[in-house]
Amino acid sequence: MSATWLPPEQYAETLMKATAFACLFFTDEDDRPVQLRAVYSQAHPWQWPGGTMDPGERPWDTAVRECREETGMVVEGPTRLLAAVYGLPGAEWPYSTVGFVFDGGRLSADRIAGIVLDPAEHDAVRALSPKEWRAHMPERDFARLRAVLEARRTGVTAYFDAWDWDD
Repeated sequence: MSATWLPPEQYAETLMKATAFACLFFTDEDDRPVQLRAVYSQAHPWQWPGGTMDPGERPWDTAVRECREETGMVVEGPTRLLAAVYGLPGAEWPYSTVGFVFDGGRLSADRIAGIVLDPAEHDAVRALSPKEWRAHMPERDFARLRAVLEARRTGVTAYFDAWDWDD
C-alpha cells in the first residue's frame, strides 16, 4: 500500500476503464431464444435487444430503453438479472466490458410478429432452438447463450467472464 494518497480525480485516472451494456433476453412460448441479427457486426451477428449504458443511466433502464429503440416493445419488469458478463479489453476495443442480461420473459407469436426493427441496427428477428442457434453463432456467443438459458432454467444468476475482445 502506498503511503501517498491521491485526490479522488487523480486516483480514478489510475483505475481500469470499462464500458457497460445491458440487454433483455426473450424466448418464445416454446422457450426458444429470440435474437436480432445485427447489420453492423459480423463477429457477433445475433444479439439480444440492448446496448451501451448512457452516462447516469442504470442497467435496467438501459435494457428497457434499448429494447424500445430496437424493437418497439415496451418492457416494464419485473427486474430479474440472468447473467453478469465480463470481457477484457483487446485490439478492437481499449476498455473492459461489463454487461447485465435481464430476463425479458416469454413472447407470444403475435408479439414477436409485432417487433419493429430499427434497420440501422438489425434486419431480422428469429426464435430458434438452442441446437438451431448453434449453427448461426460463434462459439463464444453460443456459450453465453447456454449460460443464460441455464440461469433462466435454474434461477441461479450466471457469471460469464469469457466475453473478451480478443479470442
